[in-house]
Amino acid sequence: MTKGIEMREAHFPGRAPIDAYGNGGFRFADMSHVGSVLMLPSGIYAWDVAEGDPLTTDKFRRVLDEAQEIEVLLVGTGREIRPLPADLKAALKAANISSDPMNTGAAVRTYNVMLAESRAVAAALIAV
Repeated sequence: MTKGIEMREAHFPGRAPIDAYGNGGFRFADMSHVGSVLMLPSGIYAWDVAEGDPLTTDKFRRVLDEAQEIEVLLVGTGREIRPLPADLKAALKAANISSDPMNTGAAVRTYNVMLAESRAVAAALIAV
């Protein structure tokens, strides 16, 4: 008996600069993704966060799990910059991660520069 379609969590197993963003998604590594993304040392993951959603510590669990390899986390908060909640900022700081919220466009540009410099950077990017 044949299996049906197997759905897997969206994941690109590597680091890549972002070639484009907008229209609700991102382009990187000759692929496109609709929705938000986490750009981590272990790869690029679909991130179930939309503009305006609460930024809870639970939504950043994967980031915290990779804290040993991350010095700076850029948080693209959508079209407008918004501050990170105090408990999230404290959890990141406790994991020795410096966090910097900014609009998604600025986060994409900064991520690409820091990645090119081989910095220990990660990004949580809300699609716009």
